[in-house]
Amino acid sequence: MVLSKIASDSDVSVQCTFASRYVQTSLPRYKMPENSIPKEAAFQIINDELMLDGNPRLNLASFVTTWMEPECDKLIMDSINKNYVDMDEYPVTTELQNRCVNMIAHLFNAPLEDGETAVGVGTVGSSEAIMLAGLAFKRKWQNKMKAQGKPYDKPNIVTGANVQVCWEKFARYFEVELKEVKLSDGYYVMDPEKAVEMVDENTICVAAILGSTLNGEFEDVKKLNDLLIEKNKETGWDTPIHVDAASGGFIAPFLYPELEWDFRLPLVKSINVSGHKYGLVYAGIGWAIWRNKEYLPDELIFHINYLGADQPTFTLNFSKGSSQVIAQYYQLIRLGYEGYKNVMENCQENARVLREGLEKTGRFDIVSKEIGVPLVAISLKDNSKHSEFEISETLRRFGWIVPAYTMPANAQHITVLRVVIREDFSRTLAERLILDIGKVLHELDTLPARVNAKLVMAEEKAVVNDSGSVHHKTEMELQVEATAAWKKFVADKKQKKSGVC
Repeated sequence: MVLSKIASDSDVSVQCTFASRYVQTSLPRYKMPENSIPKEAAFQIINDELMLDGNPRLNLASFVTTWMEPECDKLIMDSINKNYVDMDEYPVTTELQNRCVNMIAHLFNAPLEDGETAVGVGTVGSSEAIMLAGLAFKRKWQNKMKAQGKPYDKPNIVTGANVQVCWEKFARYFEVELKEVKLSDGYYVMDPEKAVEMVDENTICVAAILGSTLNGEFEDVKKLNDLLIEKNKETGWDTPIHVDAASGGFIAPFLYPELEWDFRLPLVKSINVSGHKYGLVYAGIGWAIWRNKEYLPDELIFHINYLGADQPTFTLNFSKGSSQVIAQYYQLIRLGYEGYKNVMENCQENARVLREGLEKTGRFDIVSKEIGVPLVAISLKDNSKHSEFEISETLRRFGWIVPAYTMPANAQHITVLRVVIREDFSRTLAERLILDIGKVLHELDTLPARVNAKLVMAEEKAVVNDSGSVHHKTEMELQVEATAAWKKFVADKKQKKSGVC
């Protein structure tokens, strides 16, 4: 959402520096210019502004792929003008998508007979894939409740509080109650036992996360499956499981092949995965895979013929590019099982180097797990002087983009720094980051603790109650206040600088 605000006359127009060789007048910033300009000028103006963007390779906040081989880059550019929805006009592209669906379904151990085609679809990302999977569960549950003559207007879905925001979007957009299992201190993923306790007759599915955004940890899908089987037997329900494997779906099969989380478990009916994360494709591709046709209601599939032959479609989007589908197929056949395994093992090793290097500083607790997505999530052992937010902000001076954030409800007093290890994050970069974090810590140690100092001076670690007695605040209360103050400081600073939220 853009909060447009013109602060001064200089904000009204785009000032051209090198582009002045081609055009002498400045361009309006928020209105379409009256006249055309040379292509060289348009390129130079935009290129100059983009220089101020962060370096994608140093954006350690993102799980999204930022590097591909030149050959794949060329395939992407050669197909960038193809609209994927025109299946009749681009039958080969459609065939490549079908091959990807089947390869991924086999990777996830879908119970397919010889010659049986997998059921799935390419999406813009895991968000769309989750919306589609959720809609399929909702419709199947509604059909069942209608057949039994029961109310079908109050569906719910059970997840952990650590789910990505797309699950909240699904619940709000499609009117499904989101029942969240709260986290606890030291346990930052969904507890399967608590999740199953929250299941009722109106639960359309339980969503498990294979690779939590917060700390990369895999949820125990096997335990969830076993507990839910027992509850279904006791109640006569048939509550299924969806696995959100956006981050972990292209990791677990190669690093932890014995881990049971996929279609080997009978209650897992659908899985989503992000091709643009560890599927190693640029942003814009995800996949939704179903166990079989039974779990994708026919009434959700549309058939169109005004683009040529009859085309079944199950997407939220209509037009979309073909490039990422083609790029995904390239990676699957280019790397194969061996190549993906090598990439994931390399990421895992670089995560180990970073984790051990940060542990040696003696300043951090490691919040991430060794088994999971290759990332390193850390929290300061002592944040009485400086916070994780200050470290994050200071690291930007070295070019690093390392996010700092608080955990969800019941663990919000824990603040975390997270470094995602992608294919393009080398051991050299890991060692460099360790050195730069050391420099930041040394620099912050020599400065006054801005936020905590203000809190201490303002309140002297105590407040007067209504009764007149003095209440000394706990360390957790002080930490929550310090975190809130620093977040407000950073947010105010960004808003003044960009006017964008």
